Amino acid sequence: MVIGGGQSGLAAGYHLRRLGVDFVILDAQTTPGGAWQHTWDSLRLFSPAAYSSLPGRLMPPQAGATYPDAQHVVEYLAAYEKRYELPVERPVRVLGIRRDGRLLRVETDSGTWRAAAVISATGTWWRPFLPAIAGRGDFGGRQLHTVDYQSPRDFAGRRVIVVGGGNSGAQIAADLAHNTELTWVTQRPPRFLPDDVDGRVLFDVATARRRALDEGRTDTGGVASLGDVVAVPPVRDARDRGLLRAAPMFTLLTPTGAEWADGTRAEADAIIWCTGFRPALSHLAPLRLRDRRGHIAVDGTRVVDEPRLHLLGYGDWTGPASATLIGVGRSARETAREIAASLG
Repeated sequence: MVIGGGQSGLAAGYHLRRLGVDFVILDAQTTPGGAWQHTWDSLRLFSPAAYSSLPGRLMPPQAGATYPDAQHVVEYLAAYEKRYELPVERPVRVLGIRRDGRLLRVETDSGTWRAAAVISATGTWWRPFLPAIAGRGDFGGRQLHTVDYQSPRDFAGRRVIVVGGGNSGAQIAADLAHNTELTWVTQRPPRFLPDDVDGRVLFDVATARRRALDEGRTDTGGVASLGDVVAVPPVRDARDRGLLRAAPMFTLLTPTGAEWADGTRAEADAIIWCTGFRPALSHLAPLRLRDRRGHIAVDGTRVVDEPRLHLLGYGDWTGPASATLIGVGRSARETAREIAASLG
């Protein structure tokens, strides 16, 4: 059983099919494409199409674009699913997983399934994170997260605060810099990667770090040692025109905006929280796998306290660069091999 029909679930399905494993993919979405169907209009990949591919089939280039947009990714994932005749059941929402003797019982809104092995590949998009900040409930304007943002047209002429110094924050700030009164707020000064660094380089760096750690060598620092923001063309343009000047994090929100420790204030009509995500793992709660810190221990992708369960595509803790299109293939391959071996 594979839970999630986005990029990670499809990569797992590809390798399970090649190994002759009997499987089904349950996807809560009504159509193919995973979370990519819900992103903002101007989002583009960090890498050219050929370097953003799942195992087995290169992503075709998008006409007129070095870095494909989200709709191109949706079309690619839909075609991938069809090409390999992956058995996807949708829409099926998984409510919980429980132990059931030698099997795992998967309870859904469409009935109950039983499986000898389960791959959870639900990603993080469905669990946006909002930080605790004084006065957040007092702010009288509009508050939304990355998952809610669509287009700068919705904010034309407005006063907008964008919170977050990662790629989402930088891209959305660049999107809004031209026709809003923008305040970009980051926890620390934004660190732009060199202009020639894109997803290809980041994948190689993440892989080299994982190899070094596995071999007991010095930690290279990985992607975090290079910077936080990939300078895709819209971000680079806004930065070079002086439109992306970040302010430090404010200390509280007021009914009309934000306030800093020195008394500085910024009025706002809307605040966009580009503050990241957490793994969407509520369906695993009945298994009681979290430790005191709230973590689930894994060996590769296999859950230590429930070896019939694998976690795929949630970030470096379940495989280097496994939350990316190009990076998930390697973790998916190793997961499928391990499951095939365990099933005999």
